[in-house]
Amino acid sequence: MDTDVSETASIWRHVKASRAHPVIDAAPYFEIIQAAMMNAKHRIMLIGWDFDTRIDLSRSRRKKGDPPKRLGDFILWLADRTPGLEIKLLKWNFGALKMIGRGSTMVDVAKWALHKQIQFKLDGAHPIGCSHHQKIVIIDDKMAACGGIDMTADRWDTPDHVDHDPKRRRPNGKLYGPWHDTTMLVEGEAAAALAELSRARWMLAGGDPLEPCPADAPSPWPEFLQSEYQFVEMGISRTRAAYKDVGEIREIQQLFLEQIARAKHFIYAENQYFASPKIADAIAHRMAEDNPPEIIIVNPATADGWLEQKAMDSARVQLVRAIGKHDKKNRFSIYIPHTKMGEPIYVHAKLLIVDDEILRIGSANMNNRSLGLDSECDIFIDAKRPGNESAASGIQSMRATLLAEHCGLSVEKVTELLSSGTQMRHIIEDVPGSGRTLRRFELPELTEAEKVLAENAVLDPESPDEMFEPFASPGLFARARKLRSPG
Repeated sequence: MDTDVSETASIWRHVKASRAHPVIDAAPYFEIIQAAMMNAKHRIMLIGWDFDTRIDLSRSRRKKGDPPKRLGDFILWLADRTPGLEIKLLKWNFGALKMIGRGSTMVDVAKWALHKQIQFKLDGAHPIGCSHHQKIVIIDDKMAACGGIDMTADRWDTPDHVDHDPKRRRPNGKLYGPWHDTTMLVEGEAAAALAELSRARWMLAGGDPLEPCPADAPSPWPEFLQSEYQFVEMGISRTRAAYKDVGEIREIQQLFLEQIARAKHFIYAENQYFASPKIADAIAHRMAEDNPPEIIIVNPATADGWLEQKAMDSARVQLVRAIGKHDKKNRFSIYIPHTKMGEPIYVHAKLLIVDDEILRIGSANMNNRSLGLDSECDIFIDAKRPGNESAASGIQSMRATLLAEHCGLSVEKVTELLSSGTQMRHIIEDVPGSGRTLRRFELPELTEAEKVLAENAVLDPESPDEMFEPFASPGLFARARKLRSPG
């Protein structure tokens, strides 16, 4: 059992990061993390919802002496290149069914199994129906990544989100659509804390206990990588369902509620889903105020997968309609990013910026599963914490960079507009760009079947118990239909 778990806690731990760097989109992230793993001396831990050994980490032309691009080959190459280097890979067990149809993946896993330095495990340490959803990389306990990017297919893309990019190709040769994501790189005590969390998860999934890495190794942080933040304090928050002798953790849920309540001026968020009645309730409460903050959420046009579309998309419609009843000042909006040619960009990021004071990146979605069922980890910088004052300019720069990416504007232009007090929705809707756009989410009419599916949250329950009796208790939207008015 965790000794530092509280039912009302929103933060597991505050830790120092000697360096921190947010990464936008998987193309630069894969290049950075490959370079960092090549600097490893003792141990690499890859904790993920999914891995696809067939993907190429780099899309650039391979030169003589370069490491293998393909993930499965690269892992073997790392182990052979550095005797004594431990490589631990932990993947959600249900997703293992996909591996059977991935051809050479099973061959890669068999090769890994024969290598004494590599261990690959499937994580089933959760109640039935829950998932292991964290996306964490640990290198020598000195550098870590925590965010939304898995090392799997359909993730690689550049911030340009080029239409019909031939480099955006699945292992089977087929092209896939544009994909937007984020993660956070950290060094120092923050990386050590994430390493502790990952070792505990490894043990919970049935792995042998792991000692911390020796402290003598140099930092694997790549020399070419500049960091926006130095010597900042960071917060780490988690979600975990109760399982065997470990307790439930709902820090991320509480953190969402606290950070929504804290906003004085605005919230900018990017998230794969908007389906949590608790988060919608907190937003509705803010919208009913005399002077509510501006809240912008960037979502994908539809959820990925037919079942997810029916459940998450229907929930989004219901919640946005409910919030709209309180939003008399028109301060709440959901937008969908599109490419130059008008194709929707899939948003997989899990990011939150509050008043240019908080920058939060992690694996948690704005849905019930991420607040109570699945294993999640979010990490954030709060510029109001003592010693963090210098982080505010970097957080504003991050918001400007993301808005510029989505709106086809220069970062300089967006920064100028934000500094002058221009609201984000006016930048999005009134300032002409030269390519990509954010388009306001238009509410569709739901069928009766979609309403029932959303009403009872069959695919997005609040607790493991509700997965098996979704219609036995009042539906989640019955509880959220009357979103509270300010008291």
